[in-house]
Amino acid sequence: MTFRLYPNEKTKSILRYHRKLHKDLYNAAVNNRFTQYKTYNHKVDYFEQQNCLPAFKEVWIEYKRLPSHALQATLKRVDFAFERWFKGLGKRPRFKSIRHYSGWTYPDCAGFKVQSDGENGYLNLSKVGRIQMRGQAKYWGQPTTCTILYRNGKWYASITVKILDQVLKPDILPIGAVGIDLGCKSALSITDGENHQQIDAPKFLRNAEHLIKKVSKEKRRKRAPNKKKKILASRRFKKAQASVGKLTRKVGNQRQNWVHQVAVEIVSCSSFIATEKLEVKNMTAKAKKATVVLGVSTRVQLRQEGKRKKQKAGLNKSILDVGFGMLRSTIKYKIEQIGGVFVEVPTRQVKPSQTCPKCGNKHKKTLDVRVHECGVCGYLQDRDIAAAEVMLYWAKGILPGLGTSLADADLTSSTSRTRKTAGSIRHLGEKKRQKSQSNFAINKLEDVETSSDGVAS
Repeated sequence: MTFRLYPNEKTKSILRYHRKLHKDLYNAAVNNRFTQYKTYNHKVDYFEQQNCLPAFKEVWIEYKRLPSHALQATLKRVDFAFERWFKGLGKRPRFKSIRHYSGWTYPDCAGFKVQSDGENGYLNLSKVGRIQMRGQAKYWGQPTTCTILYRNGKWYASITVKILDQVLKPDILPIGAVGIDLGCKSALSITDGENHQQIDAPKFLRNAEHLIKKVSKEKRRKRAPNKKKKILASRRFKKAQASVGKLTRKVGNQRQNWVHQVAVEIVSCSSFIATEKLEVKNMTAKAKKATVVLGVSTRVQLRQEGKRKKQKAGLNKSILDVGFGMLRSTIKYKIEQIGGVFVEVPTRQVKPSQTCPKCGNKHKKTLDVRVHECGVCGYLQDRDIAAAEVMLYWAKGILPGLGTSLADADLTSSTSRTRKTAGSIRHLGEKKRQKSQSNFAINKLEDVETSSDGVAS
């Protein structure tokens, strides 16, 4: 749960000072790891840096004002960055400036205390003071951790709470199983096999694009900063930059609000959801350059820009404007929160857009063909609705022609090749979890169908 903080001027200065100290500690810890390994070939871990904190405070006495657990959480953040780098999941850790360091964390209740019942209230921070906060949490429980964030000139508190499972899961699950296809024109195409619904894309970025371009043009006319030439940004440049950020933040907030509203509407009437597994990062990649070979004897190569580069850029913008990844993750965690089932259909194996939901015949279609017309059974339907039906039938195990089911299908398939984790034991454990999750999904689907039959009777 994230709450907006309203500190006074004195408290603001303390928060800014604490943020600066945590940033300096983060950079010092990163520099210590690199220096020790480069000079002495010694690998520094989290526990070694944690044990050095008392001696570090004796030299830098200003850190005595900060809680020890918060400093340890900052060092743990450094350890996470290096672990991700070692595993190939992230880039090499870098030093952070104050504008790119959002805040710090209190890992336990020793550093903070919340006076609230889930709606507004006050937050007491160790060495800082009492701060008024506003916001409303959907569920409330015992606070466990608190992260202070500084974004866009405003202070926030992200509080995690411990909630009982009985509070999260409803007594009666909503009856219904639906398939969902994501798209640019119709953001969601939803079907339960008989009833169909399409939700148009809101296009928040497209509607605000002319305003963003206008303000960005004014920003380019101001004196921009240049580190090499040691030129500072002008006051008007910072003002124009703040205007651009304000517009982009508004677009992001509108999209997030719309995503949550759509997800709540879907989850309120369905407990089994099937959708395709998409790799949004690969889908929105730039157009590749094409290499043309002119003459074999001369071996002259001419590099030219990839075809339809502007069209690909427009498609990427439309995909990001809808927010495919945000939609999928929001629906997934909301359906799992109430105890439902969320199935991601392997696109490479099933090919929902090319498959007929009635007979299972596969017929390749280009993107400009928006109507599915089967040449075998004659089934006529909207392309996106037909794809949603294919995913729903595949998840239920009743898709004609393929003979697939949720238990024996390869759930790791996707639209792109993902990095495989090394280690036989970890790989074996992953396979066992996938098998158990598929069996759990089938049991849940049978329970939903049984309850629906009981209600119908």
